[in-house]
Amino acid sequence: MNWIVKSVKLVEIAVVCINRLLQLIGTLVNKFTIMKQLLCLSFLFLGNQLSAQDASTIFTKNGIPVHVVTTPNNTLVELNKEDSILGYNIAAASFPATKKLDWHYHPGGQVLIITDGVGYYQERGKPKQVVKKGEVIRCLPNVAHWHGASADTGVTYIAVYSTKNGVTVWQKPVTEEEYKN
Repeated sequence: MNWIVKSVKLVEIAVVCINRLLQLIGTLVNKFTIMKQLLCLSFLFLGNQLSAQDASTIFTKNGIPVHVVTTPNNTLVELNKEDSILGYNIAAASFPATKKLDWHYHPGGQVLIITDGVGYYQERGKPKQVVKKGEVIRCLPNVAHWHGASADTGVTYIAVYSTKNGVTVWQKPVTEEEYKN
């Protein structure tokens, strides 16, 4: 019964996220398609970190498992690949505690919707921010930043971004001092 309550709450969060997502990207899209993807995500993220096995068995396109990338730092599930109809990518990423991405920037910007856990987000030259489930982070175009899990808790998020202005530009690794401060 507890999982039903969690599922209902996550569906409510997914609906709010869909509406916010549509406002942030400023374009008309097929709400049903995104809602279907986010509702599937809400059932996947019932307080658990995303695993490649979970993702490849739940998310499919025409019965074929979606592209899942697993590294020592995270698991990334590509849910929607940018095309001429929907001009943005949607991915779900999950990081165990202490794991993070290198400094990077997105020429087209990025939106992160935190779906579970606690993480960090920092733009170059600004203080590190703690981010939590339910928060939406706007990564402005060409602004160097990093994000990942907190020291004690993993984090999972949905990332929405475009590559029309160029692909992600990866920079140097985040130092231990940057991560801790």
